[in-house]
Amino acid sequence: MSDYLVKALAFNGQVRAYAVKSTETVGEAQRRHYTWPTASAALGRAMTAGVMMGTMLKGEEKITVKIEGHGPIGVIIVDSNAKGDVRGFVTNPQTHFDLNEHGKLDVRRAVGTEGTLTVVKDLGLREHFSGQVPIVSGELGDDFTYYFARSEQVPSSVGVGVLVNPDNSILAAGGFIIQLLPGTGEEVIDEIEKSIQASPPISKLIQQGLNPEEILTRILGEGNVKILERMPIQFKCNCSKERFAAAIISLGKTEIEEMIHEDGQAETHCHFCNSKYVFSKEELEELVKEAK
Repeated sequence: MSDYLVKALAFNGQVRAYAVKSTETVGEAQRRHYTWPTASAALGRAMTAGVMMGTMLKGEEKITVKIEGHGPIGVIIVDSNAKGDVRGFVTNPQTHFDLNEHGKLDVRRAVGTEGTLTVVKDLGLREHFSGQVPIVSGELGDDFTYYFARSEQVPSSVGVGVLVNPDNSILAAGGFIIQLLPGTGEEVIDEIEKSIQASPPISKLIQQGLNPEEILTRILGEGNVKILERMPIQFKCNCSKERFAAAIISLGKTEIEEMIHEDGQAETHCHFCNSKYVFSKEELEELVKEAK
């Protein structure tokens, strides 16, 4: 089944919830960036959280997540939007370590714990909304949980997980975000906290084959969840040769002429999807005319 996300309310509207299956989406990122298992888990967790956060927006609004924990993996960047499109990359995709003491991929070691998680929302206004919190875990689920509580003042629980096959392909990926709305009763809060503590890690639920609806039911309880919307999600990059051409034009006539003189062509590279675009001498000469 293709990747998809569900939005829901629970406990008669006291709780807002999201859950997603992102296996194919994370798999596409793994193939494009040739990530090794620990890097795949870190990027996949970030993309899974990012795509859920994107669908909290409306219309043409977009979100960018930057995770900079000063670990060996370097910086993680994720872009997503309200339509379920997401893309992402890591600075050092060939990062991998032995399993940690819990027998899991050591995402914390790869990401690092001395840095920040930054979220920038493009809401179509002149100024972008930006929130930043220190990294508290490096496992990323806890870090996104802290972001919502600290930066957006929304008590939340974020679970994200990625399982990797021996051949480096993605076995399963997915996650959830549970948010308490104003006025949530103490008994509901207690029930959710106990359920999350008793629930297996999200990666185990994914491995068991649970879909997004079943994940929410497992966490929030049978009969408590009302599904509001289902929407497909996908890895999608908005780069194009035309966009790179516009960027080259913005460099100015002199710099483009230097490209022609030194290399006879230009090669551009998109960090998000690893696509390359080559501009021939003739194409660069046309761009020189436009730069004038």
